[in-house]
Amino acid sequence: MLRTVLRSGGALLKHSQRTVPGLWVTPVQQRWASSLPMNTVVLFVPQQEAWVVERMGRFHRILEPGLNFLIPILDRIRYVQSLKEIVIDVPEQSAVSLDNVTLQIDGVLYLRILDPFKASYGVEDPEYAVTQLAQTTMRSELGKLTLDKVFRERESLNSNIVHSINQASDEWGIRCLRYEIKDIHVPPRVKESMQMQVEAERKKRATVLESEGTRESAINVAEGRKQAQILASEGQKTEQINKAAGEASAVLAKAEAKAKAIKLLSEALTKQNGNAAASLSVAEQYVAAFSNLAKESNTIILPSNTGDISSMVTQVKYGLVCSIKNNKTSFPTFLCVKF
Repeated sequence: MLRTVLRSGGALLKHSQRTVPGLWVTPVQQRWASSLPMNTVVLFVPQQEAWVVERMGRFHRILEPGLNFLIPILDRIRYVQSLKEIVIDVPEQSAVSLDNVTLQIDGVLYLRILDPFKASYGVEDPEYAVTQLAQTTMRSELGKLTLDKVFRERESLNSNIVHSINQASDEWGIRCLRYEIKDIHVPPRVKESMQMQVEAERKKRATVLESEGTRESAINVAEGRKQAQILASEGQKTEQINKAAGEASAVLAKAEAKAKAIKLLSEALTKQNGNAAASLSVAEQYVAAFSNLAKESNTIILPSNTGDISSMVTQVKYGLVCSIKNNKTSFPTFLCVKF
């Protein structure tokens, strides 16, 4: 029974489609009519699709995915809208930048139908309308930027185009998700000038890096010399301090040794036969001094009583005792003279 009803409904639908005058169907409707499903009373709508149904030429309802029933002859599937994300290739077009450079730019547009009713009745051809809107918006946005900013601000340019498209396509039930610029072609002469600019910029960077390297090298050398001089001066300072400390220790040791010698000599003179020992020592030195006369020089100065050894020894002893008592370390002058 159901099969008979379906067949009769399909035959009536075909007959009604043949009798519809051709003036009622626009070129866009003819394009969509080739892919429109027939009213077979029982219909199965695929997922992510919206079928717009008209009853007696007026909008009736939108079929949801799954099982649906329609009345033959009265109901007609007028539009089929895909709710998937649609990719539209925007053709290449020319645009003039803010600095009067002609560019050839193409792109890709990603959109989705949010309201099938508006997409069906709000605009004649949604795809064509969005494509034309994307092209005009692209030319408008490129006219606000210079050539250098077009390459640097592609992301902001894409977002501005998407925002402008969404403002205009809101009444069409279409939402633009994103827009991507594929290729940007510049005139050959402009491309050559850009290459020369890039080469000049690279040479400039190389020169700057080389000068910075030379400066760092000179600074390092100067710092090394400064540190070397500081270390050398510190070494000299330490050496002088150690040398002065050594000389002071030597002088102190000599003074202590001399003081001990004087002390021992004074103790020896106070003992028994100390004067005789001192006289003997002085006499020996006196004889040794006279034995060296006239060996280093021809000029000789002698005391008047050179042959009186006893008086000479007595005088030396007296002077030695007096110097010891007065804490002096010098001896009589005539004994200190080098003959």
